[in-house]
Amino acid sequence: MELIIILVVLIGLGAFVAMLYNRLVRLRNAYKNAFAQIDVQLKRRHDLIPNLVESVRGYMTHERETLTAVIEARNQAESARQQASGQAGEAGAMAELSRAEGSLGGVLGRLFALSEAYPDLKASENFQSLQEELTSTENRVAYARQAYNDGALNYNNAVQTVPSNLIAGMFGFQPATMLEFEDREAIQQAPEVSF
Repeated sequence: MELIIILVVLIGLGAFVAMLYNRLVRLRNAYKNAFAQIDVQLKRRHDLIPNLVESVRGYMTHERETLTAVIEARNQAESARQQASGQAGEAGAMAELSRAEGSLGGVLGRLFALSEAYPDLKASENFQSLQEELTSTENRVAYARQAYNDGALNYNNAVQTVPSNLIAGMFGFQPATMLEFEDREAIQQAPEVSF
């Protein structure tokens, strides 16, 4: 009789551990899937930028420095995106992606601010279309980032709370890093534009 009770307790404990482990795996897969959606939108954003620069190039003959900065920032952001796509939730990859995307957002802001000085450019259908598409993509990135951060939060809560933290520690589940694109100090300051 005691052997049966011990066996039932061990089976129950094993089932409990398996349930917690499976929950952690589902939560990890959910935040990684959410990051994949960010990856898709960032790739789309990065693919739009060369077209935007080409449409602007003919109008902004004196703004080569800004155009070069946009392309350089785009290339750095694309490199960071590629690195992060295989390391979703890893602190270093998320920090580099955040930094690169923040830089790209800053130079794109300068580009759009400079476009105000070129009425023909602002009136260009191609420029307007690309600007609208980029704005739409930015909104999708923000939505996907929120979904990722929500998934990472749920996963982190499971990794860090009792009793699943015991299982997480035994099986090497590490907390996921949230993804913030904005540099909070830079957002507080108005962009500097000089003509």
